[in-house]
Amino acid sequence: MPLDFAQPAALLLLPLAGLPLLRRRDDSLPFPHLGWLPVDSIGRALAIAWRSAAVLSITCIVLGLAGPGEPGARVQRTGRGAEVLILMDRSSSMDAIITPKGVLAAGSLSEGDSKNSIVRTLLARFVAKRHDDRFALMTFSTRPMLIVPFTERSEVVQAGLAATGIGRGLPNTDMGSALLAAIAQFDGRVYSGSRIVLVVSDGGAQLDETTRRRIEAGLSRHRIGLYWIYVRSSGNSPDLMSAAAAADDSAEELALHRFFGTLATPYRLFQADDSNALAAAIAEIERQQNQPLNFFERVPRRDRSGVFFTLALVGCVALVAWRMVEVRGWS
Repeated sequence: MPLDFAQPAALLLLPLAGLPLLRRRDDSLPFPHLGWLPVDSIGRALAIAWRSAAVLSITCIVLGLAGPGEPGARVQRTGRGAEVLILMDRSSSMDAIITPKGVLAAGSLSEGDSKNSIVRTLLARFVAKRHDDRFALMTFSTRPMLIVPFTERSEVVQAGLAATGIGRGLPNTDMGSALLAAIAQFDGRVYSGSRIVLVVSDGGAQLDETTRRRIEAGLSRHRIGLYWIYVRSSGNSPDLMSAAAAADDSAEELALHRFFGTLATPYRLFQADDSNALAAAIAEIERQQNQPLNFFERVPRRDRSGVFFTLALVGCVALVAWRMVEVRGWS
């Protein structure tokens, strides 16, 4: 790759590399004629080597000060995965306690963890396993909030997930605006493979017709699949998998589920009644979303000044060694 310079003004010092080529006064010998002496081929070769080492050392020092390096670039990669936007409910209802039934398959969770804590732990494990995915993280309650835009840096997503455990959520939720904000994150992104919006919520919504049309159009335009992990609470929360509940028109969860079912784009519901069901839902999503994915990876600039400083050091060491040999020879 071509080199660029972080401090190009330092290149103005390059003419200093010509100083060793100038003749010094002690290079002249006070003898009228030396034609009778034999040609000193070794001495001439050593003189050329000495001057070349000096020129090389100064040149490398100046180039090193200029900060040479390989410029950053966007490199296309191919992997297996998806572009996943995690849309996570951060309302106060997600702070409610959910009791795990037994031991979680992917690890143990203590009794009495909140929904938010369990979901956050499982999503962190999900992100850690998906090395080729591009993740974005958004939370919502009264309004949507983008935590992490699309990135290949899993550690940034992990930090964003950890941040969702700070404080308590707000009492209200607006699922419609959250879905529209999630879809908008795909605007301007080149389609390169599987795309999904992963909604993690314990509630639903009664969406108006305008919002429904905008959500349906956005999902279709960007070819986005929709996965909903419905964290069902005990008590009055409806069972979306139950045929008996299908006739209930009052539950917002059922209304949202029915709307999602009418979408032209892929939709899948995962109902999680406990922590084991949550783990199973995450595992199923991990298994399904494993398609070829083309993406661009940003390669940072690589500084190469160390190479030039090393060459300068080698040249200086050679000059010092030659000078020591020369002084000992004279003594």
